[in-house]
Amino acid sequence: MVIVMKHHASSEEIKYVMQHVESLGFKTHPVYGEERTIIGVIGDERPVEPEVFDLLPGVERTMRVLKPFKLASRDFHPEDSIVQINGISVGGDQVIVMAGPCSVETREQLMETVAAVKQAGAHVLRGGAFKPRTSPYAFQGLGLKGLELLREARDEYHLPIITEVVSPTDVTLVAQYADILQIGARNMQNFALLHAVGETQKPVLLKRGLMSTVEELLMAAEYILSHGNQRVMLCERGIRTFETVTRNTFDINAIPALKSLTHLPVIADPSHGTGKWEYVTPIARAAVAAGADGLIIEVHPDPASALSDGAQSLKPEKFAAMVDEVRRIAQAIGRKL
Repeated sequence: MVIVMKHHASSEEIKYVMQHVESLGFKTHPVYGEERTIIGVIGDERPVEPEVFDLLPGVERTMRVLKPFKLASRDFHPEDSIVQINGISVGGDQVIVMAGPCSVETREQLMETVAAVKQAGAHVLRGGAFKPRTSPYAFQGLGLKGLELLREARDEYHLPIITEVVSPTDVTLVAQYADILQIGARNMQNFALLHAVGETQKPVLLKRGLMSTVEELLMAAEYILSHGNQRVMLCERGIRTFETVTRNTFDINAIPALKSLTHLPVIADPSHGTGKWEYVTPIARAAVAAGADGLIIEVHPDPASALSDGAQSLKPEKFAAMVDEVRRIAQAIGRKL
């Protein structure tokens, strides 16, 4: 349920309405817009008719939210959310680029990559320290050593870092090093992990599951938002279909669909979405044209020797060319990179 306050509702009226709602056993989620305030009512609202709140001072109207996701819905938050990360704004009129290796392998590999992606225009350094892999025999990441190398790269090149956390027990550790916590596709519905990252209040990038619907992605985001953590970004990274030409099928439809349904920023991952480096740039262009607020791209100085996902990693020079092309696409639709 959403309570829309009048244009000139006073702070005392807003406070009174929130206290009244909470006295009935609900939680409140206020959204302070430029013109008016909207109060989200969280809880089992079925026994309460919206008209109960219409007579409260300062209330313009009350309406039910029919979608199962509440806090992620545009009904609760009509304006686009902008996530701030160390002075970088994700959302709005800017398109941001996160880039780096799939896995942190060595100091030399990481430093060479971060130098290249920063020079090309990347805003955030990505790199995996903990890697959930299909095979238990595949490279699982450097763990703590990888986190330490990422922090060294951040301090030297002044780029915030995003890295994946795979277990609720690792959240506190990873949060000490990362500027953005990534929830991978395989963990999209790891609800204990979603609760844990929500409690950190750190920015979170939530990737869509391999066989998850858009609504399921938004419901997963709801777990994080329910802890008061508003700095959530969604990531379309391709879903599993019958097609085998690419690693996954990148759902370009999901970008405008998400932009319509939710106020949260949407990031595109054409690396995982295609699984082949030669398709990454075309899909990156398409994603930005479709309205994505950012890209997350895998880059490796020597993809042939990469310990994970070399086939979908761009070499630094290919990445730089991609950034130039994406910049032109962004400018063509009234945005900037």
